[in-house]
Amino acid sequence: MRKPLLFIVSALFLALPPHHAFSQKKKRVNLLSIPEVTRDKVICFALYTVHHGTLKLTAQFYPLKEGEPRKAHLEVKRDGNWQTVARTNIIEAGWTAPFRVEDWDDGQRVQYRVRHGKEATYEGTVQQNPIGEKEFVIVGFTGNSINPGHGGDISRKDLVENIKSIKPDLLFFSGDQVYDHRRHYAAWLKFGRDFGEVIKDYPTVTIPDDHDVGQPNLWGHNGRKSTLPGASDGGYTMPVEYVREVERAQTSHLPDPYDPTPIDRGIGAYYTHLNWGRISFAIIEDRKFKTGPAGMIPKQGPRPDHIRNPDYDPKSVDVPQARLLGERQLKFLDQWGQDWTGSDMKVALSQTIFCGGAHIHGKVGGRLHADLDSNGWPQTGRNKALSALRKAYAFHFAGDQHLATVFHHGIDGWRDSIYSFCVPSIANLYLRWWKPLEPGKNREPGQDPILGDHLDGFHNKVTAIAVANPSPEKGGDRLTTRAAGFGVTRINKQTRDVTFICWPRNVDVSAKGAKPYPGWPFTFNQLDNYGRKATAYLPTLQINKPDQVVQITHQESGEVVYTLRINGTSFRPKVFTEGLYTIKVGEGKALKVLKDLRASRKEEQLTVEL
Repeated sequence: MRKPLLFIVSALFLALPPHHAFSQKKKRVNLLSIPEVTRDKVICFALYTVHHGTLKLTAQFYPLKEGEPRKAHLEVKRDGNWQTVARTNIIEAGWTAPFRVEDWDDGQRVQYRVRHGKEATYEGTVQQNPIGEKEFVIVGFTGNSINPGHGGDISRKDLVENIKSIKPDLLFFSGDQVYDHRRHYAAWLKFGRDFGEVIKDYPTVTIPDDHDVGQPNLWGHNGRKSTLPGASDGGYTMPVEYVREVERAQTSHLPDPYDPTPIDRGIGAYYTHLNWGRISFAIIEDRKFKTGPAGMIPKQGPRPDHIRNPDYDPKSVDVPQARLLGERQLKFLDQWGQDWTGSDMKVALSQTIFCGGAHIHGKVGGRLHADLDSNGWPQTGRNKALSALRKAYAFHFAGDQHLATVFHHGIDGWRDSIYSFCVPSIANLYLRWWKPLEPGKNREPGQDPILGDHLDGFHNKVTAIAVANPSPEKGGDRLTTRAAGFGVTRINKQTRDVTFICWPRNVDVSAKGAKPYPGWPFTFNQLDNYGRKATAYLPTLQINKPDQVVQITHQESGEVVYTLRINGTSFRPKVFTEGLYTIKVGEGKALKVLKDLRASRKEEQLTVEL
């Protein structure tokens, strides 16, 4: 049987020797050999999401043998019987089976199974949409290293058992699920063997980051080919088919892309919107369109992306040609922020946070003045992203930095934008520390000087709320001293309060007396995500129906100031410039437009009947 070209390309990648961004001097144990499985176990794992009545589920297969069928079936159990709801072809480049089921009834919990041939089945559960639940829980992970320098194949059982205990509404893996730079497929199977028993039963968002696509850092630069070591010129190092195989494995189960138009060289785009449990998620590709620093700004350290010159001018690197999210994604965020259909709160999910969130890299003494791989650069792009998110009163849940932090971000002033939570690595190979040289301002009495108001290396305004730095002390297990762990976000949909919790590894979170990292839990309110102080106010709205969508538009400029589903029946809109405003209240046919409202400091009221 003649093998398709894509399969031959994939097989060639599997044959390449293992590679890692870090030292290759020590001979590594091969943890990524693909096991020979019996044919009834050829389905390794499955992951899914449900969005607006569409189920998307991707089953991950072990390699099929010549002559075995290249089709898979998705069945659900109804009235005690298995019924086929979808069939799909198995894509040989990466051995994935992407299913799609329209008109999915998300009002009930459904048992499913993937079937292949006469023997192979894999069962899981599609959860009921938790629309009516008071609380929505997200569990987040990043940095799934199995590098021998960090002890090799450390068990993930503690993480799996905690997921079972927490019973989240959504699992989020923000990137670096795979660290091997040549064998994504083999490492992805290993990821599935480690987490499959929970992923199969909970909606899961996985998004690839730099290591997943086979490089130490990633500035996607709209898909061009990278030619420099470390990919600092921007673009992708590995062949296009490799990148596409990675993204198909990790993102084909996500809701349909907002704009599927491929970027350069035919690489896809998966940024999208997920609505689940009345929480609206923007899934952002914060690496794909970002420009690389090499050749764009002067080199000011041993690497183009590491600035070690303490006298450099941060404004000098914010060059006009530098991009972060790209115009396509900014347009997406703008529209997503204004669409509150079926949702009460907004959350951004991406690879990493919008600031330089660490000062020391790799080891004590490895201080950087600024890191161009962080989303603190370029500053203009960073501020555009934060501006879009705060207009939706969204918070940000991310990873990548290896270092757990909570920041309150600022654009023009400290604390005038959104909160972010960067979760710690599952297994922290490359250490980072938040260790500013100056004490933070506006701290609470007795707070650690590393907290409070700071400028990052790009002079972005950030307020450090909580940090889980690695221990400088020797001894202890490698996970504890390296500050490994995971993050939990609990959203109270009644009060609109959000609580961030950062847990260490090897802790039973359900045990009496179990403690998260110091500084957590941290709770804030939805309205705190637009902390900008008001210049004036519009009349207080008294609405006859609770929890309505309110949109504020500046009439002269036409700019949407923000859009929000309010909590209750009363809301006093704040604004930031003088002039006349339009307020839209409600949705669809039940929409009322109020024009020519002048901003004022006076206490006024306006009754709105829908």
